[in-house]
Amino acid sequence: MSAVIEVEDLVKDFRTFDRREGVWGAVRDLYSRNYRNFRAVDHVSFSVQAGEMVGYIGPNGAGKSTSIKMLTGILVPSSGRIRANGFTPFRERSRYARTIGVVFGQRTQLWWDIGVVESFRLLQHIYEIPQEDYDRRLKRFDEVLELKRYLHTPVRKLSLGERMRCDVAAALLHNPPLLFLDEPTIGLDIVAKENIRAFLKEVNREYGTTMLLTTHDLSDIEELCQRLMIIDHGKLLFDGGLAALKRQLWQESAIRMDLRDREQAALLGALDLPGVRLERVDDLSVRLHFQREAMSAASLIRRVVNEVHVLDIAIEEQSIENVVRRIYGGESLPQNTSPASQQ
Repeated sequence: MSAVIEVEDLVKDFRTFDRREGVWGAVRDLYSRNYRNFRAVDHVSFSVQAGEMVGYIGPNGAGKSTSIKMLTGILVPSSGRIRANGFTPFRERSRYARTIGVVFGQRTQLWWDIGVVESFRLLQHIYEIPQEDYDRRLKRFDEVLELKRYLHTPVRKLSLGERMRCDVAAALLHNPPLLFLDEPTIGLDIVAKENIRAFLKEVNREYGTTMLLTTHDLSDIEELCQRLMIIDHGKLLFDGGLAALKRQLWQESAIRMDLRDREQAALLGALDLPGVRLERVDDLSVRLHFQREAMSAASLIRRVVNEVHVLDIAIEEQSIENVVRRIYGGESLPQNTSPASQQ
């Protein structure tokens, strides 16, 4: 499998100055300034293979957006090397732009005051999409995203969910091999999010489109990505499989049990269960916390149901959001397990 994106020792520095307060401070800033350098991206290296869907996450100010802007050719790196789709993005922007799609959740690429279909037709001419391909893709997008009912509506009159569907379709209209997604489900309701995610998975499966996704909604990561990169203070902290990250940082499991009556709840509370922490959810429900390495869920369930009348059982998996929160809180990361590092 070939690398679609290759990033080596990437650095981006910004020169800023400390603004003085007040009107006289602003006047003084016109004549003298205290400049300082700020490093937004600090020697980042990674590669993305064809067809991968990779999550790229971090807290605000971590360097995500700066990285994406360099990868799309908007910003010029201070140092380091980028190759994407065989191009150096900031040097070959015109040709490179024809091979990528970009969705910015907080900015639209559609023209504000004209119908959606008119924006699509303009993009058709810009990217020189044959009419047959354009018609086929638009029909397919309508089947999945239900675009037809508002194709002739001005973009300014669309809801956020409707606009995001149109923005995703516009980014994929020329069938780019590489798609950058920056907060593609921001502000959407659950149904709209599910539609967008299902569509992206189908595009990846059908066309092998490589996708790099930045988001604060970690449900997007869990639904779409098998690989995760975590950046903080400009440095790449982790690059590896999502399952491996959860497995290595998720040591505790939980089982929720709904019991027949209070008598059974009291009986469960009196059981000798070494290494198990019992949390009462309500009068008839408890949550049992245990270390995965010490015992299996099956053995714990078997032990309990042999002694207590249980009505319902649910094994609760820790979310990736909790795992990432622990990482941001300073918990040590597992050893890098990126696909690139294993080659």
